[in-house]
Amino acid sequence: MAAASFRWILQLHKDVPKAARFYAQGLDFSVNVCTLRWAELQSGPLKLALMHSPNDHVMQEGYSSLLSFTVPDINHTVTRLMALGAELDGPIKYEIHGKVAAVRCIDGHMLGLYEPA
Repeated sequence: MAAASFRWILQLHKDVPKAARFYAQGLDFSVNVCTLRWAELQSGPLKLALMHSPNDHVMQEGYSSLLSFTVPDINHTVTRLMALGAELDGPIKYEIHGKVAAVRCIDGHMLGLYEPA
């Protein structure tokens, strides 16, 4: 019997097309499908699914899923994401192994960014 294979990560969003634009323009994801209720985006072999949720419980002040990305230029990426509505969650940190940052996307989901040294 074959092992289960990973299909996608799912996030709930109030505005699916806006969230799809955020990931496409901010992190260069490919958009495979995008409707008002559902989107599938691709980054290498990984898929991110976005589903509409009209409820206010989409994201409270707590932490939801944390998606972590390796990026070639953290300063440029943070600037791009903030222009699309993200908020920097603390300063960019300069560690021995590289730069790290955390941002909240438009519906409050946390994104970790890492630029290797």
